[in-house]
Amino acid sequence: MREWLIFATETAILVIDAMALVVIVFGTVEAFVSGLRLMITGTASDAEKREVWLRYGRTLVAGLTFQLAADIIETSVTTDWEAVGRIAAIAVIRTFLNYFLERDLADIRERQTERRRLEEPKGVQE
Repeated sequence: MREWLIFATETAILVIDAMALVVIVFGTVEAFVSGLRLMITGTASDAEKREVWLRYGRTLVAGLTFQLAADIIETSVTTDWEAVGRIAAIAVIRTFLNYFLERDLADIRERQTERRRLEEPKGVQE
């Protein structure tokens, strides 16, 4: 029974890490292509640049979240304390990256909302 659980856990870790890889690679390629397009056209507004950054940031948050999930699952089958410590250190780093990236994204979204509110015609505001 334990062997089956270890096999299922290791398979889940591999699948989740692969999903994180796909999400991050896709997001990075999409951000690169979008950023390159904006640079080539030379007509990019600040809002368009921020939108590319926000999409990329969301992708990175998603990828980090998947990786963190795989780390958590990995600790359930790891018996070596050195390996658990290494996984824990990686999980802490990913958690901090995720937290600060999400905080930056929330700050950008808040500024965008405020900017849109200020740009609305006076008669439309409540």
